[in-house]
Amino acid sequence: MTIRIYVRASTKDQDAERALSDLVSFSQSYGDQYNTYIENYSGTKLERPALNQLLTEANKGDVLLVESVDRLSRLSQDDFAILKDKIKAKGLRLIVADLPTTHTTNGGMTGEILNVINAMLIDLLATMAKLDNDKRKERIKQGLARSGYVPTGKKANTAKHERIKQLLSKGDMTKEEIAKAVSVGIATVYRVSKDGK
Repeated sequence: MTIRIYVRASTKDQDAERALSDLVSFSQSYGDQYNTYIENYSGTKLERPALNQLLTEANKGDVLLVESVDRLSRLSQDDFAILKDKIKAKGLRLIVADLPTTHTTNGGMTGEILNVINAMLIDLLATMAKLDNDKRKERIKQGLARSGYVPTGKKANTAKHERIKQLLSKGDMTKEEIAKAVSVGIATVYRVSKDGK
């Protein structure tokens, strides 16, 4: 049996590995063989590279260990049902560190009742995580509207971006000179430079 530790953060600015050492320590009570799967990816997306890798590599009887349900899912109910089916099909046991009822297994009637309770709790927590995410997006949108921000709907000027790339590749002009030559802000030059790497 392998403990498959999954940690996730939504953006690259967040530390996906923040809870990793605690989860590794926690996993020791289930065994000493573990693999870690770390990614900066939105929990609202069903298709995630590290999660897909975990599901591909998992074997029947392995443990899927997460810090909390919202690290696993902020999915819609339909997508979460698909993810649960994938986890079940692989024969994984889901353990949520901050949900103690998932920590132990009991046989017989008690085990069956606990499994039903855990399934309901996990569904409830996944729904709450999705609602929390939706509310946060709505608050951001309202805050931007109150501040007077109006999205311009402008698309990147690909011709200017290509010209910036050409000048950057020559290497004989500073970024400030390129910005003046192409009539863009210096931030645009830095962004194109970063995207080109």
